[in-house]
Amino acid sequence: MRRIRVLAISFAALLGGAASVAQAAQLRGVTLVEGETGTHAVLDLSAPADYKVFTLANPHRLVLDLSGSSVAGGFRVPSPNGLVSGVRTGKPAEGDLRVVLDLGSAVQPRSRIEREGDSARLIVELISSERSSGTPAVARTLEDVIGPGERKLVIAIDAGHGGKDPGAIGPSRKYEKDITLAMARELARQVNADPGMEAFLVRDGDVFIPLHERYQKAREAQADLFISVHADAAHNKAASGASVYVLSLRGASSEAARWLADQENAADLVGGVSLDARDKNLAAVLLDLSQNATMRVSDDVADEVLSALKGMGKTHKKQIERANFVVLRSPDVPSMLVETGFITNPGEETRLSDPAYRGRMASAIVSGVRSYFANQAPPGTWYAARQGTLGGSRHHVVSRGETLSLIAQRHGVPMNSIRAANRLKGDTVKIGERLTIPAASATLAGLPE
Repeated sequence: MRRIRVLAISFAALLGGAASVAQAAQLRGVTLVEGETGTHAVLDLSAPADYKVFTLANPHRLVLDLSGSSVAGGFRVPSPNGLVSGVRTGKPAEGDLRVVLDLGSAVQPRSRIEREGDSARLIVELISSERSSGTPAVARTLEDVIGPGERKLVIAIDAGHGGKDPGAIGPSRKYEKDITLAMARELARQVNADPGMEAFLVRDGDVFIPLHERYQKAREAQADLFISVHADAAHNKAASGASVYVLSLRGASSEAARWLADQENAADLVGGVSLDARDKNLAAVLLDLSQNATMRVSDDVADEVLSALKGMGKTHKKQIERANFVVLRSPDVPSMLVETGFITNPGEETRLSDPAYRGRMASAIVSGVRSYFANQAPPGTWYAARQGTLGGSRHHVVSRGETLSLIAQRHGVPMNSIRAANRLKGDTVKIGERLTIPAASATLAGLPE
């Protein structure tokens, strides 16, 4: 189930978490879900709980200590699945609960608490630290094999509009559909020139493709990232600059409802397993996991791309924007829409028609994508094999409601590393503030062995 592996690519090394405790929590159940990159353990809690997570070796185990918690009546240990060969519970101290996952190999865990009304889910993602002995990753074609277990990242590139849909039309009658196709082909050329990436063109001709089919094509290609290319339009002919969009929460919610109503789609989320009414909650959990992780990755990649585009000149907006674009609604492929400029602006129409300018813009977009994956690559990829050796730092633009602690958890780095990289004297961050997120390899140096 390679689509589930998108859950792992937005997190870095060991991540502990905590949530404020409103009341004593009870562990009602544990669900183990196997994905291509590892196993996901979902702990169903009656209330949020403070917790600590750590791993042990000889034999390999993952330990979760939950403060002020206990096992609920009727709790049953789940059957072994994936990396987890067994689940045990105990009491490390009076009033606390310990959950031990017996593992088949070493893992890099990622964890977080998600509230559901008064209840909560503790989600632990177990990413295998080692490949099965002597077994390389399965490649789609011989050309994909660029090293043992090192597949290329698949970047789906969608040229907006096409066929009977010309899109916006510029002052000199340039069609958006032609500009976007030329830009998409140049972007694909530069992606294919990167040793760790390969391009998939959703549209490679003057054809009309319905919006839902565009992201479905990206899913069928098992894309790691979906980029939809457009050229903006406005009544104000002076409007200028590129923009980067990600999906709004409203768009995600409507797509989730559509998927859960479709039995075939729901089954697809769990690798083709037939789901009956009893599995409806499991399908909802899996979709929620996939969507949340996908949107976080989309935000992070979009931040990097927007930052790179700013190097070409003034962008239309200083921050990434959110909209309910249908093409961005894939629940398991990180997606963004890049407005390369305003075709209704005579100057930008001319620049967008210039192959050299399109080459520079494509270079900026690829640079942003490369910057993200250099630090947050999916396991088993060329980029993952070189993690920490490609250099570069990530960036994060603070959104409403975010704290330094949440940002540190999101990127999997210690708070003090972010403070040092940005010369922060305290933990206060401001909306719109742009933070440098140090590479994971730099932050792990001070951790105990």
